[in-house]
Amino acid sequence: MDQAVDGLMYQMELKNVSKEYNQSEQSMPAIQDVSFGLDRGEFACIVGPSGCGKSTLLKMAAGLDKPTSGEIRFCGEPVRGPHPKISMVFQSFALFPWRTVAGNVEYGLEVQGVPKFQRVDSVRKYLEMVGLAGYGHLYPKQLSGGMRQRVGIARALAVEPEVILMDEAFSAIDEFTAETLREEVAEIHADTEKTFVLVTHNLIEAVELADKIIVLSSRPARVKQILGINLERPRDRTHSEFIQTHKSIFAFLKEELENTIVRRRIRRIPEFEKLSDIEAQS
Repeated sequence: MDQAVDGLMYQMELKNVSKEYNQSEQSMPAIQDVSFGLDRGEFACIVGPSGCGKSTLLKMAAGLDKPTSGEIRFCGEPVRGPHPKISMVFQSFALFPWRTVAGNVEYGLEVQGVPKFQRVDSVRKYLEMVGLAGYGHLYPKQLSGGMRQRVGIARALAVEPEVILMDEAFSAIDEFTAETLREEVAEIHADTEKTFVLVTHNLIEAVELADKIIVLSSRPARVKQILGINLERPRDRTHSEFIQTHKSIFAFLKEELENTIVRRRIRRIPEFEKLSDIEAQS
């Protein structure tokens, strides 16, 4: 059963999540007090200014990194490390070059101790799903960028997760291939009814794919806005609501960028620097 939060039922919940890094004996906040919930079967996109901590947030949701404070819960249980029902697709593909396509796809199943005959069936099923049937014997160096990302998606699906996290999954490939992959991921989402979370800097991509868009502020990242998208799929980029949603998100991010520029300029004013020194000494 999903976790009840404020009267709602969430499959995954981030509650007051913060992340700080220690640099030169000084704490550097990267993410501050981020909270939101994900419904089962939802497609959520996370957008925000460059360097705000989107990928860090996703890695914590995957259990690959730990928050400094706050909690991430999956089906009511705390996520304290990699979870068998949460998988991740990386921007850099992260394939093992010494393994074949089939070997990469079955890797997570090997780790879980799944018998060989079941792994073979899963590899065949998911390579076919991502359009790579017959490519299992090849190595990553023999594939295009789009094909490598298809392998990454097949690997993420093969472990039968309930949540799939995608970190800038379409940004390392050309736009034509990315558009094709977006359509295929949308179909996979519809067919499998799994929960997808995509970190992206492409606002059109976010509006095209998401049921929910989480807009983060500049660093340290906070939730600036959460927008629900109710457009029918497949979505028409010329639809007035599509255009308006894109404009709204762009305005939020532009505001964050302008605030960041203003803060940087203020810090360079001598009077402000003196005030900062006084505050540090008090």
